[in-house]
Amino acid sequence: MNYREFTDAVKKQMNQRMEGGVQASLYTAVKNNGKERMGVLIETPGVNISPTIYLEEYYESYLKGKNLGQIVDEIIHFYNSIRQEESWDCERLRSYDGVRDRVVFKLVNTAKNRKFLDMMPHRSFLDLSIVFYVLLEATSDGTAALAVSNSHAEQWKVCADTLWADAVRNAKRLLPAEFVTMDHALKEILGENTGIADRGESGNLLLGDVREKDGMYILSNSLRSYGAACIAYPHILEMIGEILQTDYYVLPSSVHEVIIVPFSPGLDSRELDEMVREINVTQVAAEEVLSSHVYLFKRDMGTLCNGNAQQTGRAMG
Repeated sequence: MNYREFTDAVKKQMNQRMEGGVQASLYTAVKNNGKERMGVLIETPGVNISPTIYLEEYYESYLKGKNLGQIVDEIIHFYNSIRQEESWDCERLRSYDGVRDRVVFKLVNTAKNRKFLDMMPHRSFLDLSIVFYVLLEATSDGTAALAVSNSHAEQWKVCADTLWADAVRNAKRLLPAEFVTMDHALKEILGENTGIADRGESGNLLLGDVREKDGMYILSNSLRSYGAACIAYPHILEMIGEILQTDYYVLPSSVHEVIIVPFSPGLDSRELDEMVREINVTQVAAEEVLSSHVYLFKRDMGTLCNGNAQQTGRAMG
């Protein structure tokens, strides 16, 4: 069966098997960079937080031979692990005071999101744009968030400058920046950093936990969700410059993180650009691509510039 037939079959089986009035319906979301993804929206009676589980990876498993019933079992199991038992207080969304302490921000590619940006309050940052969202819930399984649209801003009577001021303050608390060596990040992925965690060491160089040196570093936030926004956090780029004691390149590996590479005369920015483009094509989902070129942080000037050094921007405060 094709993908559409697969999604219909998943929805049908889920509705046959879910209990307590829970209903599944198909939902198409327009994601970052204008990309569309189809998933099942699962609604629980009396609960106004409804997760959407996207089905592309499950379809790949089906094409590789996995039984449809097994796939539905996996989806239901995942849903039960993330389902919310209580509703979000919608009254809090009616006024800005109700969400002010949960407003944060992320970075998106300006050229690829022009229609989206027309509907959102935003700020420019180099060839990227800062957009805002309300972080409703955040767990290890994912986040629940509300994108701040122009209609929200009008209802709350706030402008982009006000959203920015609050988002910067909240980001430090809700999504603190983490700067680690590539070696540490790889061990974290492989689950080899248990001993470090037991000793209370996070590996976050911004906290002075570890002073390891590496040829590459990772900058993201504590949730590893839209962590590329950390390059716009006030003072973070300057702090990294102090740690590395040199200028450095910023490679936008995705909207979730960036790779930091200390400057070296032997490095060719054009080769780094090619590396970013290759990562975008082979390793990153289309809706998670941030940019196709590197940036350079000039420590003596405290500025981040495009690879061609013709456009610069400071981390904004």
